[in-house]
Amino acid sequence: MNSLHWSLILLACIFVVLYGLFPRNRAIAFTYLRYVVLGIAAWIMLAPFAWLICSVIKDKDVLMTYTFLPPIREWSRETLNLDNFRALFAGEQSLRGTVYFWQYIVNSLFLACTMTMVQLFFSSLGGYALAKYDFKGRTWLMFYMLGTRMVPGLLLLAPVYKMMFNFGWMDTYWALIVPGAANVFGMFLFRQAMLNTPDSLIEAARIDGCGEFSIYYTVVMPLVRPMTGAFCLVTFMGSWNSFLGPQIYLQSKAKLTLPVILNQYVGVYQQQYGVFLAGTLLAIIPPAILFFALQREFVAGLSSGAVKG
Repeated sequence: MNSLHWSLILLACIFVVLYGLFPRNRAIAFTYLRYVVLGIAAWIMLAPFAWLICSVIKDKDVLMTYTFLPPIREWSRETLNLDNFRALFAGEQSLRGTVYFWQYIVNSLFLACTMTMVQLFFSSLGGYALAKYDFKGRTWLMFYMLGTRMVPGLLLLAPVYKMMFNFGWMDTYWALIVPGAANVFGMFLFRQAMLNTPDSLIEAARIDGCGEFSIYYTVVMPLVRPMTGAFCLVTFMGSWNSFLGPQIYLQSKAKLTLPVILNQYVGVYQQQYGVFLAGTLLAIIPPAILFFALQREFVAGLSSGAVKG
């Protein structure tokens, strides 16, 4: 039996002792049990992040030797160091000169932010039109849009690739931004959120002389802020983690994104697991910051429409 087994047995014994000492107030024992279960669940959730942090500071020779960190008596420059980060930021040679890791971070940030803003603009506009405009063929249009969601993206890969080649957009970010500008999923999200916007408020804005775009931007969009935050977070993470599109359409090494370049550290010709994990640790920081900044809007956006009225 290892230390983990002994720890679990000790926690169970404490529960039994509390249950026996307070027979008339057993809520104490069950409160202790609830905190223990929550603590174990938190440990299970945080253990991968702790393992990742420990792995990036271990030397490559002892990376697979210890699960987390080596014993304190073995801590030295040969076991714990920052060589993985030094190798990560050392730079790699390409046909167009030396490319550094920070350039991949900038590429991913630019692409994720641009795609988020573009999809937010067109998705919210489409959702506003579907929610507040009654035009001929709207129902059939929504059925058609829902039908496109059942078509796998890989099925359209070949024709979209041919279109990008004919447009001369290969090895440019246009090949990634333009095809994903109109997001059907986002349109229906905003449509459901904007259905709860009072029509009387929009009519009052029209009476006051507001244009249609001004009503959309200054009246409707502030009312669906929770859905906007949730959509931005989901879209940013999807763009940030996108692998297939950048792998296919981007050819210059200086234009690659983080998921593509990280995949190259562990392959047939090289297996730099420490460098790969160091890059992974840096890659999860921007989405984590965005999540903590938008977590209130994200939760509110997910729960919007759950209660009628």
